[in-house]
Amino acid sequence: MGPHKAIFLDRDGVLNNETGEYVWQAEKFVVSPGVPGALARLRAAGYYLIVVTNQAGIAKGLYTGADVQARHAQLQAACGNALDMLYFSDNHPSVSESIFRKPDSGMLEKAVARFALDPAQCWIVGDRVRDIQAGARLGIRGILVGHTEVEVHTPYAVDLVAATDLILNVAQTL
Repeated sequence: MGPHKAIFLDRDGVLNNETGEYVWQAEKFVVSPGVPGALARLRAAGYYLIVVTNQAGIAKGLYTGADVQARHAQLQAACGNALDMLYFSDNHPSVSESIFRKPDSGMLEKAVARFALDPAQCWIVGDRVRDIQAGARLGIRGILVGHTEVEVHTPYAVDLVAATDLILNVAQTL
């Protein structure tokens, strides 16, 4: 089998509800409507599903890597363990620089190597321009979702469900 394809997913604002603040407590972590079904559709279409999330609250001392892992376990449980890998960057520019913090592409590069991905067959879905920029560094197409920074990027989708429709429709035309 040749190179594989994947959907890279930002976490906050794509997979779970964006609250405007750091989300590390279980009771504030709410998987967004339609996410489990969208992930199941993407998986059925043969995509690896890989989370790439900046978690600067760790560098700021607000929570720990273990808190992030606990939220990722909560996310996996809500989504039928559909996610193949969950990467997070614990850096923030005020504390430390890192090639793993988006808009740099370190997390994506790790996944491309680990899963033998063809970037031309991959997508990144994020709610910030920096998510799209991280993918663009590797030639990965991006879809911006949510209600932030909309005017500066196309394609745009209201949420992961709509982004999934777009991805699967494009895949049918190739």
